[in-house]
Amino acid sequence: MKELCPKILDCLKDYSGKQLIRDVISGIIVAIIALPLSIALAIASGVGPEQGLYTAIIAGFFISVLGGSRVQIGGPTAAFVVIIYGIVTTYGTDGLIVATIMAGIILVIMGICHFGSLIKYIPYTITTGFTCGIAVTLFTGQLKDFFEISLETVPSEFIPKVIAYAKNIGTINPMATLVGFIAVAIMLVWPKVTDKIPGSLVAIVVTTLMVKFLNLEVNTIGSVFGELSSSFPVPSMPKVSFELIGQLISPAFTIAILAGIESLLSAVVADGMIGDTHKSNAELIGQGVGNIFSGLFGGIPATGAIARTAANVRNGGRTPIAGVVHCITLAVILVVLMPAAALIPMTTLAAVLLVVAVNMADWSSFAHLCKTAPKSDIIVLVATFVLTVLFDLVVAIEVGVVVAALLFMKRMSDTAEVSGWKYIGEPEVIEGESDKMMDLDKRIRVFEISGPLFFAAADKLLQINSKQYTKVVIIRMRSVPAIDASAMKKLRELEERARKKKITVLYSHVNEQPFKVMEKDGFVDFAGRENFCENIMEAIARAESLVGAEE
Repeated sequence: MKELCPKILDCLKDYSGKQLIRDVISGIIVAIIALPLSIALAIASGVGPEQGLYTAIIAGFFISVLGGSRVQIGGPTAAFVVIIYGIVTTYGTDGLIVATIMAGIILVIMGICHFGSLIKYIPYTITTGFTCGIAVTLFTGQLKDFFEISLETVPSEFIPKVIAYAKNIGTINPMATLVGFIAVAIMLVWPKVTDKIPGSLVAIVVTTLMVKFLNLEVNTIGSVFGELSSSFPVPSMPKVSFELIGQLISPAFTIAILAGIESLLSAVVADGMIGDTHKSNAELIGQGVGNIFSGLFGGIPATGAIARTAANVRNGGRTPIAGVVHCITLAVILVVLMPAAALIPMTTLAAVLLVVAVNMADWSSFAHLCKTAPKSDIIVLVATFVLTVLFDLVVAIEVGVVVAALLFMKRMSDTAEVSGWKYIGEPEVIEGESDKMMDLDKRIRVFEISGPLFFAAADKLLQINSKQYTKVVIIRMRSVPAIDASAMKKLRELEERARKKKITVLYSHVNEQPFKVMEKDGFVDFAGRENFCENIMEAIARAESLVGAEE
């Protein structure tokens, strides 16, 4: 149960006033960073700008209070934009709310069932592939607002979207494009001035004032979305049907898996920065509860945000109190300053996300994997990337995991080997026994199995054969770490075939896991407990006694 307890309980045991001041300052700074990102990510996801702040406030609060990391900052992230946009397009806002709540419930169950450590089994090739794919999709999705292309509706699919841009390239607004490039330039140059104030916020302030006082003909949040609400949201539940739940199971699982992967990756990065160890299962529960309440309050899916978490650490945050202050600060901004957000140019928000998209894609790792990884890993990497770009993240993760699993099983089955054994000298054999091992009676055949015996490699047991004069077959299993039910079935068939030929099968050096499986299966008694030998010398001695008894 200790693994499921929120990290905040550990942090408050030795909390000090000095750390409180640091957490408050860090929380305020992180809120300033989160403000433009939350609004931009919500708009890019196809929902209202307020919903981004609702998510950062509500989900961020529960992720900090109930999560398993000291410094994790939760909220909307770029990784969710593609999948959220697809859900909203297909099922509407109500469908998104239901999917978010379902994903939260899945995350809580994952945490309670101690699935936190299982996230590490998602291959690096898949995470790299879909991260780069998301970056490409996010980048292309912002081009309409960045150039202010005149399009009533933007296709959700990548290729139709690019075609639509190309057909309407003549409708670009030069003034909006200029403002967008100014915003990008500010974000690239500002970090060289100071990293205390985020460049995205400076870009928003400068371009907003420029558009306002120069009366530039540029779309703003207000001109696109109308008047923005500054009221705090109240919980509500959309209409839910079993049919809708069934349709949203796959997207909900994708949101849950993605939230789990990203939050735990962020927690691991934060651990390295502060020298701490997070509680993975508590983190999943915190993420789950955060998403449940985000959905109930009209927000969108949330997870741990690596950039905001890193900013929290750099500014002195060391406990979840900093995350709570970040949520309180955003709530105050929502109530007091939200109407002013209507003046922000849409091209500036698009510029913010273009920079986010470029920064989130690790193209150097992608290229390195393509050059150095085994062919099977490259297949998984490229397939996940292409499927994310051309279709959606749900398909990409599902296919990527399945392909990775199949290729892994293929590699594991290739490591399993059944071969006729020949003595070539073994260090553990004592003096005087080596001659005995080299000069075996021809009626005794020895086979050695190497590698795990599971369903993909079970057929290799059929390579064990015999001659007309064979009376005993010894199977060395010292290099078999594990066995499954499929291999057990083949082993039983081998035993039955040997009995028909009046051949005795001996098993040498069976490891712990295979022996337990054999006992549970009843195979040990079926084959004869006396036919299981501790080592090869004991097996040879028994084989010789059996052969001698027949003479």
